[in-house]
Amino acid sequence: MNEMKKTPYIWLISGCSSGFGREIALQALSAGDFVGVSSRSVKDVEDICKEYPKTALPIKLDVTNKDEIKESIQTINKVYGGLDVLVNNAGYGYLAAIEEGENEEVRKLFETNFFGALELTKAALPGMRAQRFGRIINNSSQAGIMANPGTGYYSASKYALEGLMEALDKELRPLNISVTSVQPGAFRTDWSGRSMKRSIIEIDDYSEHVKQRIDMIGNIDGKQPGDPVRAAKIIFALSRDPNPPDKLLLGAGVLSTYKEKLSALLNQIDEFEATSISADFPKINE
Repeated sequence: MNEMKKTPYIWLISGCSSGFGREIALQALSAGDFVGVSSRSVKDVEDICKEYPKTALPIKLDVTNKDEIKESIQTINKVYGGLDVLVNNAGYGYLAAIEEGENEEVRKLFETNFFGALELTKAALPGMRAQRFGRIINNSSQAGIMANPGTGYYSASKYALEGLMEALDKELRPLNISVTSVQPGAFRTDWSGRSMKRSIIEIDDYSEHVKQRIDMIGNIDGKQPGDPVRAAKIIFALSRDPNPPDKLLLGAGVLSTYKEKLSALLNQIDEFEATSISADFPKINE
């Protein structure tokens, strides 16, 4: 994939009220691109649109609302004539031991983190296919490649999105459209603050090993090593890359931890290699 479209590009970014979404929008706007700056409440992005009145377009978008998804794409097409870059950024966290999970809250989590990104992507694809160019960038998480106690449901929503988008990238590359899932580590955003929900159910047996990690997530809020502005610059650069990666880890912490996970996984695979092979029908000549 190496056919690039002339800039400026046209963007639609979900979840621009704060954090990564806001910073990515500012990076694109400062570069002269046109951006659909979306949020569940347009009041949350008014300041951005006032700063860039000619290139920032406020869009009301709740990714769990199919009508608003459809309208957002229609608005982008009507105002700008197409869409070049879609950033699936809207999402939130949920803390609970698996047994403590509230079914209704878990379904809501998936409606935003998984189905919201899916439906918005599907709505954007016809236009990208028609112009034979597009960049789809998913703000995933280190939880989408590594699961830990207390964030199992959040990880499940991100693992599902990672698998879907990995397949989608392979379907779209021949059409000159790329899909990149970004896995940030711990960054100073609202994720572990106001963008986090917690189960009201507490089971004593999980009070030490699970609850301690849940409390740790809350305690590091505002102290995370990751800089959202630096991350946004990297994410913006993906839009200009003729051959962007399908996955990109952000932050030294997630890089180190994921390498350790892969090393341990390879060791485990090697340990049980003979067992794995033994599941096949015997070769005729053996």
